[in-house]
Parts: sequence; C-alpha cells; structure tokens
Amino acid sequence: MESTVTVTEAVRGFSGLIDRVIGRGEIAILTRNGKPVARITPERVRRTTGHEMAEFWKTRIPMPPGEAESFAKDLAEIRSSGNRPQRDPWMS
Repeated sequence: MESTVTVTEAVRGFSGLIDRVIGRGEIAILTRNGKPVARITPERVRRTTGHEMAEFWKTRIPMPPGEAESFAKDLAEIRSSGNRPQRDPWMS
C-alpha cells in the first residue's frame, strides 16, 4: 500500500510514519509543492545463501592449523558454558 505525505507532515509525524512503514509495510511517497520528491520503503531482510557464504569464505586467508584448533576449542568451551565465557578465551 502506498500513501502520499507532504514533507512537512512527514517531519511532524516522522516516528509514526516510520512505524507505519515498518509495521504495516506501507510505502510513503513524500511530496513537496505537490510533486513527489522521495519514497520511504520497508527494508527487506536479505538472506545469504549457502553458495554466497562459500564464495565469501574462499576469499579469506585460512588460519594456520594450530590456531584453527585452538579457536575451535575456545568456541566449544564458550558453547558448553551456555555462551557465557568464564574467561576471555583469546587472552592467555
């Protein structure tokens, strides 16, 4: 659904306008002197695909084996403690 709002109305009720855009998915067309000047639309959540993640990781420098093992151990400890580390795993 689209609604037309003057820039002045948008400024005066900006929080409500944003609430309608987010909550109802409305598109607000802002006008000045009767002419459209801007459009406010809800931001779509973009999900990353597995293929995109695989391509992303190809560009990363791999960790040396010892560092990767230590990192994996630290993560396992954090997960087993309910995601609340008892110590900073990166500070020895």
